Amino acid sequence: MSKPALWTKDFISVSVSNFFLFIVFYMLLVTMPVYALQEMGSSPSEAGLVTTLFLLSAIIVRPFTGQWIEQFGKKKVLLASQLIFLLASLLYFVPDSLSMMLALRFFHGIGFGMATTATGAMVADIIPDSRRGEGMGYYVMSTNLAMVVGPFLGLTAMQQWGGFTMIVLCVVIAGFALVAGGLIHSRDELSTERAMSIFHVQLRARDLFEFSALPIAIVGMFFSAVYASILSFVSVYAEELQLVEVASYFFVVYAVVLLLSRPFTGKWFDQYGAHVIVYPAILLFAVGMLLLSQVSTAWTFLTAAGLIGLGWGTLFPSFQTIAIQKAPPAKKALATATFLSLFDLGIGVGSFFIGLIVTKMSFSQLYVYCSFYILLGVVIYFVLVQRHQTSRLKFEKSEQVDYTGKKYN
Repeated sequence: MSKPALWTKDFISVSVSNFFLFIVFYMLLVTMPVYALQEMGSSPSEAGLVTTLFLLSAIIVRPFTGQWIEQFGKKKVLLASQLIFLLASLLYFVPDSLSMMLALRFFHGIGFGMATTATGAMVADIIPDSRRGEGMGYYVMSTNLAMVVGPFLGLTAMQQWGGFTMIVLCVVIAGFALVAGGLIHSRDELSTERAMSIFHVQLRARDLFEFSALPIAIVGMFFSAVYASILSFVSVYAEELQLVEVASYFFVVYAVVLLLSRPFTGKWFDQYGAHVIVYPAILLFAVGMLLLSQVSTAWTFLTAAGLIGLGWGTLFPSFQTIAIQKAPPAKKALATATFLSLFDLGIGVGSFFIGLIVTKMSFSQLYVYCSFYILLGVVIYFVLVQRHQTSRLKFEKSEQVDYTGKKYN
């Protein structure tokens, strides 16, 4: 029996759209703080707000986006959000003060939060159920590849051609994201009555969050907090080790390992279940972080990148797949919003506290402690996800009785 198709036009289009969105995100993530420092004369703490406000607005808007998707449909919300994202990219030519830049970053984050929630909900519908783990792995890989391409493009443009050219590139790439989003076939069936319900946005917790996704979202937040130490400080650590020449290759190796491992890890998730994938991935993530703390050569640095890529790069799509699987069909968009909101919150909070911690210890010590923190995640995952799931399955099995009153085996 042949497998249902995964690489359809819709799947490719939504992955490409997500790829372009995240290229712009990462381009601006690495360049805007520098721009604020050099061009606007801001302090380091003020420059940090450029990233914080962007993520804050994305976190705030995601729960509402889940409701809007249910009301208007995924494609309408996606296209509206990508228009906001494109408009915000165009407006980077305007700010001449830090306050204007911060306002723009907040506005841009709204478009980003809405768009990434919509693409996550769309891909959940597009991927066949029997290939959920494999498909989510490939979809999330578009984000991982953007993590390599975005910073490279952003820093190269800033250094070689200046901020104006960098912003032009962002506008063009945001336009590509909109075009790719427009190619996705809409599967929404909505009534006019539902569409008019925009005027009745619910503020109850059950309407803003999908509770079935909360346990795995909390686990994701736990791990994303420590992953922030890689995003924020691995290049600074490389400079401290006098490995600046290989620092830019960290995420290249990360992405290559993902590309090589993805065909296997996604299929194993579908065949053997989440737990068989999650526990080894946590161990690889911890070992990679421990090795990073002991770096003395370029080869050790890049080997650590590969282990972290294999570990964390496998955990993130696995967690997102679990969040979607547990949600009812009508709540998959809200489950995606719940998971991504807590994930971004983990990165934001993690970046803040890790920034405080590195003033008290060396990066080498930081990454040693991070490796033990990651291992603690085994307990967190077991308690919040596996034990709860096992208890639920036992309960369901005990409830299955035939007409004679005997329980099924």
